[in-house]
Amino acid sequence: MPMNNASAPSSSWTGMVPVDDTALAVTDTGGPGVPVVYLNGQFATQGYWRRVIAELGTGWRHITFDERARGRKSKRSADYSFEAAVRDVDAVLAARGVHRALVVGWSYGAVVGAHWVSRNPERALGAVLVDGAFPHDWLDEAMAQRIRKMFRRMNLFMPLLRPTGLTPRMNADQMADSNIELGRLSRERELGPVLDTITVPVRYVVASGTSLGSRGDEQEQIRASLDAVTARNPHIRIGAKVASNHGAILKKDFPAVAEAVREVAGLDPGDAEDRR
Repeated sequence: MPMNNASAPSSSWTGMVPVDDTALAVTDTGGPGVPVVYLNGQFATQGYWRRVIAELGTGWRHITFDERARGRKSKRSADYSFEAAVRDVDAVLAARGVHRALVVGWSYGAVVGAHWVSRNPERALGAVLVDGAFPHDWLDEAMAQRIRKMFRRMNLFMPLLRPTGLTPRMNADQMADSNIELGRLSRERELGPVLDTITVPVRYVVASGTSLGSRGDEQEQIRASLDAVTARNPHIRIGAKVASNHGAILKKDFPAVAEAVREVAGLDPGDAEDRR
């Protein structure tokens, strides 16, 4: 496994990283291993990655964080936009003194990761995108209305779970706006060109079946959009198609995600001295 020979914190660190009008809860295991930054699902928390991290082990430098108003500690913000989520990746890496990192993103985090590595090829060791970042036109007005209705219904019980960190400290409209923005950014004409410009190794780990809010074979139709992506860009491949669905993939198929991380790290042509 490749190692990062540059100096790095020898012990783990947990704390708050200020960014814009807020602060994010961050955990960094430290050590000399390859830095891996994990990007959460849209309303998920860094705890979702614990099985992947355990599977990879202590030879890596694992950096996790909770996005704005997610988890128990990250603060609220006036900006929950996608661009803010991309800026937060830079803020966390800068705060931890990491110049180059391998990005692992699930769902919404996969789209954030795709944009980040496309914009920062000199800083990206590569990416593992877990059941997300599929360029497909799944959002129309009817879907947008379904999304708004779903979050308004969920908002009846979500406040009860907020103290646990299991649901975000965002209102129904903010959550719906974020999900609808994701739909716009996922359109083929929007996300396709982003994926086409990636020049670092990328491996997708793709789930099966449905996800929250999807119907019938909608999700499988969306995943099929990867065929055109891999045909156009040789840097991008499907590393694994697993049996679990979108929501369970990090719980049930974490070995496949960890294996994709190992593969991407092994493909990095950069000098390990540059990984800090």
